[in-house]
Amino acid sequence: MSVYSTVLLVILSLVVAFVIRRLLFTTGLIHSIRKVLRRVQDWFHVYQFLKVPEFNEAMQRNHLHRKVSLYLHSLPSIEDADFTNLVSGYDQNDIVLRLDPNQTIQDHFLGATLFWFEQKTEPDRISSFVLKIRKTDKRRILRQYLRHINTVADEMENQRKRHLRLFMNAAATEGGTGETRWRSVPFTHPATFETIVMEKDLKNKIKSDIESFLKAKQYYRKLGRAWKRSFLLYGASGTGKSSFVAAMANFLRYDVYDVDLSKIRGDSDLKFLLMETTAKSIVVVEDLDRFLVPETESAVTVRGIQSFMDGILSACCGEERVMVFTMNSKECVDPNLMRPGRVDVHIHFPVCDFSAFKTLASSYLGVREHKLFAQVENIFRHGGSLSPAEISELMIANRNSPSRAIKSVIGALQSDGDGRKYAEMIGRKTGVDDVDEPSFGGDELSTVKDLRKFYSFFKKRNARRASYPKVQHLGP
Repeated sequence: MSVYSTVLLVILSLVVAFVIRRLLFTTGLIHSIRKVLRRVQDWFHVYQFLKVPEFNEAMQRNHLHRKVSLYLHSLPSIEDADFTNLVSGYDQNDIVLRLDPNQTIQDHFLGATLFWFEQKTEPDRISSFVLKIRKTDKRRILRQYLRHINTVADEMENQRKRHLRLFMNAAATEGGTGETRWRSVPFTHPATFETIVMEKDLKNKIKSDIESFLKAKQYYRKLGRAWKRSFLLYGASGTGKSSFVAAMANFLRYDVYDVDLSKIRGDSDLKFLLMETTAKSIVVVEDLDRFLVPETESAVTVRGIQSFMDGILSACCGEERVMVFTMNSKECVDPNLMRPGRVDVHIHFPVCDFSAFKTLASSYLGVREHKLFAQVENIFRHGGSLSPAEISELMIANRNSPSRAIKSVIGALQSDGDGRKYAEMIGRKTGVDDVDEPSFGGDELSTVKDLRKFYSFFKKRNARRASYPKVQHLGP
């Protein structure tokens, strides 16, 4: 064979090798070959299948299922699955992959190859993860592998605690036993104890109480009590109860479970929802007094609510949780329902006083002192009242002019309830000295018509004055 023929043969071999490699890696042929080789290998090995169900026999959530889910969806091999789902992550700007049912992904641990796939049963669509492992590897690595999954999942959960979630219960469906009742969205409420309107000493007292609770696990165990804390927040709408819950969640770094009693079918359904909550969470029941009135049509009984607050299930499933109940008033509520043990801390949220007004002015307008403050204080002293939410909305609407914002508060305090008096007052010509900025543009309220619409939501106020929030029944 001549040198020319040898060179030609080498070049031809290189071209053929390049074409084959090109076909393998650009057409997906290599993936098909690997699947065939895997099936051939399966003929020579004995496998065992281990199932991790979403719920146990008592229909309680299996925490190992959640940890396996976190672990599997972090594996790089999920990208090689034939079908995966694209969903938004904890950060809505992130797009993450989720394993499709009946699709298999690989994992490698201590030299062994393991296979995972997800099954969903009909009609409840209850999920189970199935581990496929060679019997020769099971005794050697299984315990270590499960500990590895647990460690990785715990690390991921600790990282995710920076991204809080708000859970809401969905209405139960007929025959839907076992389905997940909680739906969640990212909890992004910006409220903190520094931004809410509350007396400084009271804030410090509440923060100290919460910090003491966090460190008292062994103390509660020693006393034979469940490691949980319960709060009752009562006061008129717009006085800051919801913002207080958000501030508490951001302070504790706890998820929030918002229980809607109108969507619950009965007492046992309420217990089931409590069983599905997780540790390090705040369980909130808003407007509880609405469901304690005999005329209210509700599937939940007073006895069921009492059991939810301090029953045996609450003691077993309420560990490391904070329970918060809100009411507009507790005057017509049976004191036995609010006794210590069911509610540890009572906090009253009254309408705004002058001290709270100054705090709002500092936060919303950047004003600590103003010539109109004396007039505002005098109106409060003579029985004027607005909720913090109403005052804050007025300040936001007129934030470009502190004088105009304070005047709007004065007008609302002096109003007879429907805003007419204030609208007429603003309609008059004001002096230049009373206004910080000549412009009425932007999103400020600039016309009498706008003001009439804006203040139409004010209702007549009770002239009875209440003292600033006070904490009662601070127990261990």
